[in-house]
Amino acid sequence: MRSRRLRAGLAALLGACLATPAAAFTVFACEPEWAALTRVLLPTARLHVATHAGQDPHHIEARPSLIAQLRSADLAVCTGASLEAGWLPTLQERAGNARARDVFFASDTVVLLDPQPGAIGTPWAGDVHAEGNPHLHTDPRNLLEVARALSERLGQVLPAERAAIEQRRIAFDARWRQQLAGWESRAAPMRGQRVVAQHTGFGYLWHWLGMQQVADLEPKPGMSPTPGHLQRLLEGLRAAPPLAVVVSSYQDPRPGRWLTSQLAGRGGAKVPLLVLPATVPEDAGEKELVSWMDGLLRELLQAAGR
Repeated sequence: MRSRRLRAGLAALLGACLATPAAAFTVFACEPEWAALTRVLLPTARLHVATHAGQDPHHIEARPSLIAQLRSADLAVCTGASLEAGWLPTLQERAGNARARDVFFASDTVVLLDPQPGAIGTPWAGDVHAEGNPHLHTDPRNLLEVARALSERLGQVLPAERAAIEQRRIAFDARWRQQLAGWESRAAPMRGQRVVAQHTGFGYLWHWLGMQQVADLEPKPGMSPTPGHLQRLLEGLRAAPPLAVVVSSYQDPRPGRWLTSQLAGRGGAKVPLLVLPATVPEDAGEKELVSWMDGLLRELLQAAGR
């Protein structure tokens, strides 16, 4: 009786092992938007996400937990264009994972805005990106190109799943293009609108919508707003106030709040301060990507009285 129970237990254990797939393909995503896109293309992937919407992706501490996550990764998916230059090389060196050396960089798949060939970042120049503006995910058209290239990379490292990954990519492409048409129709009134923002984190959003960022709360890229700089902005904006002042979710809203309050003072224009999420949650998928873009457009249209 005991031997039969033992055999039955071993059989059950063997069956459970056979029913459980081999270790999941593990992806280390530097930013949540690329984790979300990976989930669309490879739902079975195990995801580690290095940053979240409340963090500035330029400046992340190379924590032991991130080193361990990168060490276990089969592929790293990041933005590139030097966005992670301050921390990703340190993680790679300490992780010692050869598979994570050949990073998939989303910035290699699209044309970047505002390249500065030969520019070199210094403590006095701020966050300079010679390759161009790295915040490419705020133009939803770019996600189509990144998805295409990421599908190809995933198919190379997972040849047995290449066809299924490509099928998911094609289905995503069709759904996203349908969303894109609706967004562009809704956002037509935004063309020509002027905004003040902190940094160029939404630069691709403005470019896509035909809007113009007329001033930056930062005196230099990545440097905190200063009283003198804000005062100069105020003097220049009184005659032609912007639609809104925009900061991202990881930035201090107080400089923008001061500027909007001063613009409204003495009977001036009432300019709203918009605090917009810089990206999606860490556990996001396609649904959250859509909701995020819907939310950005809704905030801008409300500011324009639409």
